[in-house]
Amino acid sequence: QGQVVESGGGLVQPGESLRLSCAASGFDFGSYSMGWFRQGAKKEREFVAGITTKGSNTHYADSVKGRFTISRDNAKNTVDLEMNSLKPEDTAVYYCAADHGALTIMPGYYDYWGQGIQVTVSS
Repeated sequence: QGQVVESGGGLVQPGESLRLSCAASGFDFGSYSMGWFRQGAKKEREFVAGITTKGSNTHYADSVKGRFTISRDNAKNTVDLEMNSLKPEDTAVYYCAADHGALTIMPGYYDYWGQGIQVTVSS
């Protein structure tokens, strides 16, 4: 059974950086588009960033464009999210997800989800 596990969350101050990592196992990682989603308190889960199977294309939510960077290493079955210039509104539980299809921002198309990891941006 496929599994993805997030790591790297924590508490940072506004303006600081944080790197999230996601390790995948149990499925053909190189055949899956990968996405990062987040869910803040009393908010719906929203798409943050996504990357195609070979990493040739990426897509970002407008709210994080220019600050966040998604990357993947198909040899290591990992996908990372580098988050710079963090803001309090970035505070959320962040989820890694795998989609056996074209990259999409719709969470319902993703097959595997991690348990999520907390990112808190506060002074």
